[in-house]
This record gives sequence, C-alpha cells and structure tokens, in this order.
Amino acid sequence: MSEQKNNSGSLSDAPKSVQIAVDLIQLLEENQIETAIAIEALEIVLNDFKKKQMLYR
Repeated sequence: MSEQKNNSGSLSDAPKSVQIAVDLIQLLEENQIETAIAIEALEIVLNDFKKKQMLYR
C-alpha cells in the first residue's frame, strides 16, 4: 500500500476500502489510462464483484 499522508492522518489509518481505492487510482494514473477507459473498466469490475457478492450471501 502507498504510504501517502493527508491532512487528517496517514493512509495506513484509513479504511481498507479507501486504501484500495487510492492504490487503484495510482495504478490507473501511473499507466496513463484514459479516464473513459478507466471508468469502463471499473464498472466491469464493480459489476463482477456485485455478482460474486450475491452468490456468496
């Protein structure tokens, strides 16, 4: 995980979901993924995880 800090504290103190979101943003930005493509890919991932969540309830 990133060791970035913000005004309210360390990222390591943030909820796991925030840490993962920051990592995903960093990955997309470092690889210079176009915004529209990133959104489309994230929607695919979100839909996939929602389907998995429904299966394992």
